Amino acid sequence: MRAWLIEEGSGKNGPGMQLAETATPEPGPGEVRVRVASIGINRADLLQVQGLYPAPPGFDPRIPGLEYAGVVDAVGEKVLNRRVGDLVMGLVPGGAYAEYVITTEREIIDVPAGMEPADAAAIPEDFLTAYRALFIEGGLQTGEWAMIRPVTSGVGLAAAQLVRAVGARAVGTSRSAERLEQAKGIGLELDLGVIDGDSGVADAVKEATGGVSVAMEMVAGDKLNDTIASLRTEGRAVLVGLMGGRTGELDLGAMLMGRRGIKAMTMRAQPLEERIRVAQIFANRLAPQFAAGRLQARISQRYPFDDAVGAHRAMAENRHLGKIILQV
Repeated sequence: MRAWLIEEGSGKNGPGMQLAETATPEPGPGEVRVRVASIGINRADLLQVQGLYPAPPGFDPRIPGLEYAGVVDAVGEKVLNRRVGDLVMGLVPGGAYAEYVITTEREIIDVPAGMEPADAAAIPEDFLTAYRALFIEGGLQTGEWAMIRPVTSGVGLAAAQLVRAVGARAVGTSRSAERLEQAKGIGLELDLGVIDGDSGVADAVKEATGGVSVAMEMVAGDKLNDTIASLRTEGRAVLVGLMGGRTGELDLGAMLMGRRGIKAMTMRAQPLEERIRVAQIFANRLAPQFAAGRLQARISQRYPFDDAVGAHRAMAENRHLGKIILQV
């Protein structure tokens, strides 16, 4: 099979990865092999190529990629509920930048009814990350306010849809009014949009909402204090990304006096049992919403499998709205 392999010694300014021939994997007991139709591009992929986010132990460190969709083309022994020809999608800790992916049968997800595998790779990472951050870690309830920072990222656009689907209210930030307007043009619905400048986000949010119950934070860095200040008493911030940097000053007094909390999460380095649980959550709670049209994949750009380098370049430029995917 063909796969993208990270070159030895790759770095931030290096060539990164090359398309090469490698052995086609065979499924073991309880595993299935998926012939990949599309691959979701994620910021973690860029970091892995730069040597900043290695694959978890037990997974091929040479092949990046967390998100795939395709068709089951082989099953291993003891597989009970999957058949050749099933349309599936899912998350893997690594190895998705390839024509075939091996995964266990219990952590794959059926492609939502009416959707093609060519589009389905735009779903798992964004929607499962947003769902886990808002509802599992953050405990968001119907009627409450949630802040999504920034809402114009792929995860942010998914989060805004999820907030509306459960009857909660969404505050979304973006670095420019133009980005917010562009996002509205592809279906973004917000109760409040805020321009994320050097200051003033917390003031605008508190004035309009009295403080949000949950903040899904993907910027962090020196903006984390502003997010904490946007929370109501006993509000929760869930740290999902570090687009604004790994370090920043934290006002512990604001946290203590407001009884506010911070949680952090990643989707990649999870044990198998948690990956299975997340897949079941999608099947039970989110798949019906996609089938009914209340949730939709937002695809910004499509690249052929041969141009993964171009897809990474587009991700690094931060001009896209929605998912960047590779078509195999």
